[in-house]
Amino acid sequence: MNGYTLAVWALAAAFGTQAFAAGLSIECCFLPGLTRARRRAWMALSIGSLFLALHHAYSLELALRTSLHDPRQAVLAALAGFCFALAAFVFRR
Repeated sequence: MNGYTLAVWALAAAFGTQAFAAGLSIECCFLPGLTRARRRAWMALSIGSLFLALHHAYSLELALRTSLHDPRQAVLAALAGFCFALAAFVFRR
C-alpha cells in the first residue's frame, strides 16, 4: 500500500468516525431529562464534531482531486476521530 492509498483510506475513516460521533452527540443532546448544562455540553460537542468531520471531508476531497496528501496527518486524523467517537459513545451512558 502506497502513501496515497493509506492517506485516502485514513481520511475516509476519520470522516466516518467523526460523523458518527457528531450523530451520537446530537442524539444525546435531545435525550429527555437532561439539565441545561448537560444539553449545552452535548450541543457543543456535536457542533465541534461536525466541524471536524467537515475538515476531514475537505482534506479527503483535496487528496482525491489534486493528489496532495500527508499520510502521517491522515493517520493521526483517523486515530483522533476514532478516539472522539469512542469517548462520545462511552460518555453517552
